[in-house]
Amino acid sequence: MNYSALSSEVDPSSVFPFELDKFQLDAIASLNAGRSVVVCAPTGSGKTLVGEYGIYRALARGKRVFYTTPLKALSNQKLRDFREKFGFDAVGLLTGDASINRDAPIVVMTTEIFRNMLYGTPIGQVGISLTDVEAVVLDECHYMNDRQRGTVWEESIIYCPREIQLIALSATVANSEQLTDWLNQVHGPTDLIYSDFRPVPLEFHFGNLKGVFPLLNDDKTQINPRLLKRGKKKELEKGKGNRRPEAPSINFILSHLQERDMLPAIYFIFSRRGCDKAVAEVGDIWLVNEQEAQQLRRQIDEFLTRNPE
Repeated sequence: MNYSALSSEVDPSSVFPFELDKFQLDAIASLNAGRSVVVCAPTGSGKTLVGEYGIYRALARGKRVFYTTPLKALSNQKLRDFREKFGFDAVGLLTGDASINRDAPIVVMTTEIFRNMLYGTPIGQVGISLTDVEAVVLDECHYMNDRQRGTVWEESIIYCPREIQLIALSATVANSEQLTDWLNQVHGPTDLIYSDFRPVPLEFHFGNLKGVFPLLNDDKTQINPRLLKRGKKKELEKGKGNRRPEAPSINFILSHLQERDMLPAIYFIFSRRGCDKAVAEVGDIWLVNEQEAQQLRRQIDEFLTRNPE
């Protein structure tokens, strides 16, 4: 992409070779009008595209963009994605563990790093570290609701100079209108861009020792009858026989998900000990065929060659 050939207000069709949804176009129009945006849309709907537009536009103007995420792992992923999209030398990374090409036009960082950077900048002023920064993307902005870490996002917004546009992206902000009103007060003109269309529908399943079943019946009005204890329904209603059932193992669940072609999947385990135990349990599970295994070996060998550390 020859960014210098792009206009100061980048035509979305020049960088996105597909039709955009209305909420994406609305967000782009707000950015081009010089306003910050709060983009609330379901997972998989394409919120990140709004942040990417901010990057394309900044590069066209010879400016910079900071892209913040709540997790180091997510920052590392964005580094890889943006290097592939915008060029290796155009992207840098700042986390608690790494500082890579920090003067690049696009710098991915954890939100804590951005907040700490602002601590050394007088409120309302652009410090040395923010020179030429046109926009800051606050990915996963719903972390503001987190009791322990939410202040990081609040302080980042309060300290960020008003002339820098904020692009706040979130799938789950219940009080999105209040958040937008607050940004209007403490930062500057901000538009709420909201969409409730879910391109990836949610379907609920339940796993027990007999298998994995849809949670609801065909009409989606009641619990799936197969999940009710036959002959003991009345006891359950009276509060008897409610001893906690044994949970199926991770191996059992994975095997059933594989049979239903429901992999890959994310399996949440809420303790380090539980994670270590699960690693040991799944060690003998083979989820790929031989052809896929050979492809994976090649990719891993190539990665280790490029990254010997």
